[in-house]
Amino acid sequence: MKTRMTDSIDGMAVDPTPQPSDARLVEETRRGEHASFGQLVQRYERRLMHVILRFITDLDTAEDLAQETFLRAYERLDQFDPSRRFGPWLFRIGVNLTLDYHRKRKRRIWSIFFTDRAPEGNFDPQADDPRPELDLQQEVQQVIAQIPEKYRTVLILRDLENFSTSEIAAILDRKETTVRWRLAEARNRFQELWEKREAILQRTTDET
Repeated sequence: MKTRMTDSIDGMAVDPTPQPSDARLVEETRRGEHASFGQLVQRYERRLMHVILRFITDLDTAEDLAQETFLRAYERLDQFDPSRRFGPWLFRIGVNLTLDYHRKRKRRIWSIFFTDRAPEGNFDPQADDPRPELDLQQEVQQVIAQIPEKYRTVLILRDLENFSTSEIAAILDRKETTVRWRLAEARNRFQELWEKREAILQRTTDET
């Protein structure tokens, strides 16, 4: 049986075949080599689905949006600037499609939960809360849903998906300073809304 030859670094097998860059695959696709776009799909499909599922709770809908994202990217490759990175350009299409989906249907399905870390020193809303976890998660959703979309989107991409500020700027087609300001504003708004909610609950408890 034939096997692929590999080099070895510190005893670890290494595939000597270099992976083509995104720019090369885009250029090959433009020349009519459709299999190259298939490689781009394989490279980004899992990450794209993960991002979309931060906004969409229904798996079938998320898959449809991911497929539509790749279709639009393929159709618009002639508009892509090869001096820029392909990934943020692709995610911009996907995020815009997802937000459009919500706007057209006027739906507010934001099943987004903070991790147990507090971003940049902010408090952890899940810490030391005696209520059942499911109820608390539902309350977190309600608070996040009150944050305006332009701030909420940055919050999701940065704190939940760990995109860098520069990547978010490319995805949203905004300046990095704008992204940083919106992120700070989103975190502040969440904290203010959460503290207001806690105050209301405390007053209700005191009156009973």
